[in-house]
Amino acid sequence: MLRSYLTTALRALRRNWNYTFINVVGLTLGLACCLLLFLAIRYELSYDRHHTQADRLYRLITYYTDAEDDQRNVGVPLPILAALRTDFPDIGRQLTLVHEVEGVVRAANGNKFDEPAGVMAFIEPAYFRMFDYRWKKGSAETALSNPNTVVLSERMAQKYFGTANPMGKTIRLSNRMDFVVTGIVQAPPATSSLPFELMLSLASLKTFGANTRWDDWGSNSSQAQLYLMLPETRTPAAMERQLVGFTNKYHKPDDAKRLRYELQPLTQIHVDTRTGNFANRTVSRQTIWAMTLIGLFILVTACINFVNLATAQAIRRAREVGVRKVLGSSRAQLVRQFLGETGLLTGLAVLLALLVAYLSLPYVVGLLDVRLTQAVLFEPVILAFLAGLAVCTTLLAGFYPALVLSGYQPVLALKGSIRSVGGSQLTLRRSLIVGQFAVSQLLIIGTIVAYSQMQYFRSADLGYNKDAVLTVPLPDGPKTGQLETLKARLAGQPAIQSVSYSLSTPSAVGNWWTSFRYGNADKEADFSLVMRPADTAYFSTYGLTLVAGRIHQPADTIREVVVNESFVNKLGLRDPQQVIGTFITLGGSSTKKPIVGVVKDFNTFSLHQRTQPCAITTLRDTYGQLSIKLSTQAGGTEAISRLVSTVEKAWTATFPDFVFTYEFVDEAIDDFYRNEERLFLLFRLLAGIAILIGCLGLYGVVAFMAESRTKEVGIRKVLGASTRHIVGLFSADFVRLVLIALLIASPLAWYIMSGWLQDFDYKIEIEWWMFALAGAIAVGIALLTVSFQSLKAALTNPVQSLKSD
Repeated sequence: MLRSYLTTALRALRRNWNYTFINVVGLTLGLACCLLLFLAIRYELSYDRHHTQADRLYRLITYYTDAEDDQRNVGVPLPILAALRTDFPDIGRQLTLVHEVEGVVRAANGNKFDEPAGVMAFIEPAYFRMFDYRWKKGSAETALSNPNTVVLSERMAQKYFGTANPMGKTIRLSNRMDFVVTGIVQAPPATSSLPFELMLSLASLKTFGANTRWDDWGSNSSQAQLYLMLPETRTPAAMERQLVGFTNKYHKPDDAKRLRYELQPLTQIHVDTRTGNFANRTVSRQTIWAMTLIGLFILVTACINFVNLATAQAIRRAREVGVRKVLGSSRAQLVRQFLGETGLLTGLAVLLALLVAYLSLPYVVGLLDVRLTQAVLFEPVILAFLAGLAVCTTLLAGFYPALVLSGYQPVLALKGSIRSVGGSQLTLRRSLIVGQFAVSQLLIIGTIVAYSQMQYFRSADLGYNKDAVLTVPLPDGPKTGQLETLKARLAGQPAIQSVSYSLSTPSAVGNWWTSFRYGNADKEADFSLVMRPADTAYFSTYGLTLVAGRIHQPADTIREVVVNESFVNKLGLRDPQQVIGTFITLGGSSTKKPIVGVVKDFNTFSLHQRTQPCAITTLRDTYGQLSIKLSTQAGGTEAISRLVSTVEKAWTATFPDFVFTYEFVDEAIDDFYRNEERLFLLFRLLAGIAILIGCLGLYGVVAFMAESRTKEVGIRKVLGASTRHIVGLFSADFVRLVLIALLIASPLAWYIMSGWLQDFDYKIEIEWWMFALAGAIAVGIALLTVSFQSLKAALTNPVQSLKSD
């Protein structure tokens, strides 16, 4: 019986090879997209789940309740660790502080390595009680129990010491302090929000001097984060309620009113875009849902092709069904036969989809910024997913056509009385085509909106000049005179317009927030300031525009302050001149400083957030970056390379114990929008695939219609119909269906993309032309697809059409 089913199915598929090809290609593309998106979604949702106690681990978040924007600070004040252990002794061994650090590591052989953020951190032994690491050498309990000790990953140990045994050997950090290797662990997986491979003893942090605010409850740094493991008997909500009293106890009354501590589950850190992480990579829940829905939509689009073509071909197989029924086949047997044919096609498509996924995975890895190898495709979970997908696709694509074909009455089928497919089936086919093009147009509109937003990012006025500005990180604590020496070495270069020292660029991810008192106020203002410590050359280097007053005078400490327009507006003042000559008291200081200037607003963050009140002042000890404004006449890539080489020589001569690195400001700003860029590319790719699948199905349906209406076309031509009339006859119905699809897709696309744009304080408006353009693209593609077959039918000799019966 099975052999008979298989033989019949193969004959039917071979006889209708063109439709078989269309179905296989459509299903292959749909299944491959589903598989690749499943891999990406599985990867994103697996972050931090490799820890045994992941569901009980939390990060403490500082939430400022009075902020207009969502201001959740992942940093905590340094004294909080000891205070929590005192007030909550039951979790004292289940909480730990992690303090990130970056700098140059010098190995015993003298080689230097510049380790960026996300590689090194000061931690304590409690860290290893909470987070899982596979130990190769050393002990989790004792490895970091003493100061000046370090635990390395296997990769870092090989990087610093080669094949030699690293245990007991020494590394030097930032040319400041030596650490002895006391343990080796396996590197954390790529799906970790704590990607550290060089872990230093927290007992050394104070001596190292990475942070000096050990008793300051009003200072938070995102480099210092606190993690805790809750007992099974305590819920996060209960702990947060207890932290209210804790906040009132240790913070100043004014501060306690405006902040609260929240617990963020470890497993949610990666999908919470409001807060960052040490891995510097997040993906929004909306993006994950979008990938899920798009994968389903594309698969359904491929299944629609199958249903459309199968029902369109139903008349051809009516006589076969009649013969089978006369010979005793039941309807259930026929359903199994036709489902078997669908299963064969799906099985072939699954194998081809696996091949397509295997070949395209390297491209997808780069597109979505995921670390997956082709070997993952053959994991049992993935193969089980493919098998389940094959079964679902077979049922989804084959069940209805099987019911239609098996339902023909044998008498009518054998007489050839079934001349046309029923009205209900025709309505179904049209509805399915509308559904296909609705999905395609939804993706087209999404692509257009995402592209427009990306163009806005690239062209928006940031309030400063980001072009041709090179930034170089400075080592911590430069010696007296080194900054002046470096500036003097660069000053004589004709291609350099200006050189500036500052804490950061005007738009930065990491920011220093401070409270302040304005004028003679007795208490601090109800909003905070973003600090931008910088020298006087900062204004010319970045082209900041003064709207009132002057820039601050040169100084090593805070002497004068320049504020931005947002500061003036936040105070409720209309004229920037009103703040010139007034005084401001920053942070915990008791000394008033004069406000001497107001600059035009510039974006203090990315365009995801609105510009905040900002203060620019001199404070030499905080300068961590050198900014170099290059001449726009520098002369192309080769000249820029020569200039960078010149800067490197001057920098290395000034700081011989450190490693030179650099970045252009415009490239750093582009990094702010990596997630949006990836989403745009994903939309564009998947929209193209959805359109291709839809066009394949449309091509097949039109081909069948042209074949079934051969005699009608011949009669029309004999009666004088032109080629244009014949083409219009075929095209008009499909154009109507595409326009109906546009009406369905437009409100849905507007709702989805409006929600996506809510993540940005600076965004485009969704305009009517975006929907019109999507409709025009869809109509054009449909007409192009229909025209080929309709022209072929229109150009056929009517004599041949009328002779065939």
